[in-house]
Amino acid sequence: MSTPPTTLPVTNQQAVQSQPPINTPAFRTFFSRLSTSIRDGLSQRRPWAELVDRSSMARPESLTDALSRIRKNLAYFKVNYVAVVSLVLAFSLFSHPLSLLVLVGLLAGWMFLYLFRPSDQPLVVFGRTFSDRETLLALVLSTIVVVFITSVGSLLTSALMIGVAIVCVHGAFVVPDDLFMDDQEPANAGLLSFLGGSATSAASAVAARV
Repeated sequence: MSTPPTTLPVTNQQAVQSQPPINTPAFRTFFSRLSTSIRDGLSQRRPWAELVDRSSMARPESLTDALSRIRKNLAYFKVNYVAVVSLVLAFSLFSHPLSLLVLVGLLAGWMFLYLFRPSDQPLVVFGRTFSDRETLLALVLSTIVVVFITSVGSLLTSALMIGVAIVCVHGAFVVPDDLFMDDQEPANAGLLSFLGGSATSAASAVAARV
């Protein structure tokens, strides 16, 4: 005698789509604009071989001559100098993993808890709902603590000072050529596009929260 097949009940459960923790379109737009600005800026950099050309280097005759060289070389090698300072910052942070983790955590907090969090999704921590103003205040206080109390602030400051010192020494010893003046405007335009695009993207993200 055969036993009837066992039928398992199937429950049609409606898929509940949880709201993403960040505003995905704004997040993608921000990084798309940022990457485009970086590519446009780096495309205007001068050849690195020209930056380290020893034949164009000479000791400045006076402080006035050094300052004049620095001003002209800043206009010409501006994108390269920004890259050099960024590399110094990156090297300093990777040399101090704990400070790097703290800084990454702070940036992640700003991005996921405030800048790109959906406006209709309140922040709930341990059953308590925080308003946008309370979240902003907590992030500002956390930034002040990280920058001014922990070692992150001193690390960033020292790295920036080292990067600026390298730029100033290089700019003082490189003899500007008259050809520099012919190419200044494209380089300035590329760097301004790079910096301006990044600033505009960040500002638009913040404005969306206000």
